[in-house]
Amino acid sequence: MTDRASAQIFADDLTIGQRFVGEARRIGDDQFRAFADMTGDDHPIHYDDAYAAKTRFGKRLAHGLLVMSMTALGATAISRQIEDAMVAFVEEGARFLKPVFVGDTLTSRFEVAAVDPKPARGIALVRFNVSLSNDRNEVVLEGHHCYLLLLRSSAKASRPQDAV
Repeated sequence: MTDRASAQIFADDLTIGQRFVGEARRIGDDQFRAFADMTGDDHPIHYDDAYAAKTRFGKRLAHGLLVMSMTALGATAISRQIEDAMVAFVEEGARFLKPVFVGDTLTSRFEVAAVDPKPARGIALVRFNVSLSNDRNEVVLEGHHCYLLLLRSSAKASRPQDAV
């Protein structure tokens, strides 16, 4: 087995309670604009200081789906370790607990909540609890992601170079 292959993580390598932390990322005007360009969501609460000042938030607010996107497992270091195991992203959900403002820095956290092996199919349904915290150490989002990941034994058997 190569060093890269042994460094890869499969569903059966994960344990309940195992945690992974994403890289802290600042969310600013460039991200707001890119999101609006991509989606067409240009509500003034995101771009107009005078409008936002009159809301209960008092200043410009990040798009909820932009904030949710910052929980992407693919944007974390672990994504490189599960490349060989990844089959599909199948579910997500979240609750927004606090507003996110232009200039906030957000950090994602993942905790393995469940691993449901399907040995006959060679996969497992893996549920991660996710959260985002801002630079004030406030949790702004809690949620979950579910992925189909290969089991290590299935990944080995399916590789032609491993066949005898």
